[in-house]
Amino acid sequence: MNDRFSLAGRNAIITGSTRGIGLAMARGFLEAGATVTVCSRKQEGVDEALAELKDHGDNVFGKTVHVAQLESMEQLLTASRERFGEVHLLVNNAGTNPYFGPIVDSPDSAWDKTLDVNLKGPYQLSKLVAKQMTDGGSIINISSVAGLTALEQQGIYSVSKAALIMLTKAMARELGRQKIRVNAICPGLIKTRLSEAIWADPKIEKIVTAQKALGRIGDTDELTGAALYFASEASSFTTGAILQVDGGMVI
Repeated sequence: MNDRFSLAGRNAIITGSTRGIGLAMARGFLEAGATVTVCSRKQEGVDEALAELKDHGDNVFGKTVHVAQLESMEQLLTASRERFGEVHLLVNNAGTNPYFGPIVDSPDSAWDKTLDVNLKGPYQLSKLVAKQMTDGGSIINISSVAGLTALEQQGIYSVSKAALIMLTKAMARELGRQKIRVNAICPGLIKTRLSEAIWADPKIEKIVTAQKALGRIGDTDELTGAALYFASEASSFTTGAILQVDGGMVI
């Protein structure tokens, strides 16, 4: 069974992987034997991530990318293929949540930015990567419990993540015959910079953790096992699945 979780000989791209959830997944994939391309918008972040992953030597590569710009994603894919060959694994982890407040008061700019990064980016990059997956592969979308149940003050974010779940299902339906599996992970509250507006406020944190069966916030490393399952042959008969890793928030 251990062999089924091995990623030896597999090449992965993980977006938004210079910190938080993405960095934890990159480390986990490397430990499982994969080559990994990490990326983010800023070179400083890429450099810091490569420094943290330096023990993995030439098996990790870093590239700046803007997931809301098609040309930038094309360059990312080209660079990863030139370095490691065909891409077998894609984790669409990059996300944003620029607006926290009532949806009726939200600016249109927040809608555009959130949907561009959280939905259009994964849509475009998945298309690019899937077309070069000549012998199958795995695409993993990082959605959210906000895509399963609308979260107050996070309406736009909830819409984007719900749409990402349906994109997962649509692509899983169409790409299965090409041996490409497409699945999604829905984290609950994880202690990252993106969710800081929640966990940094003691009152809000108390309300949110009270909704969880495990009664606490999750750590970034607690999502790596789910990603490794979907990336590896351990999930060879699994596609279109939506896995909650939320501490029992949505039951």
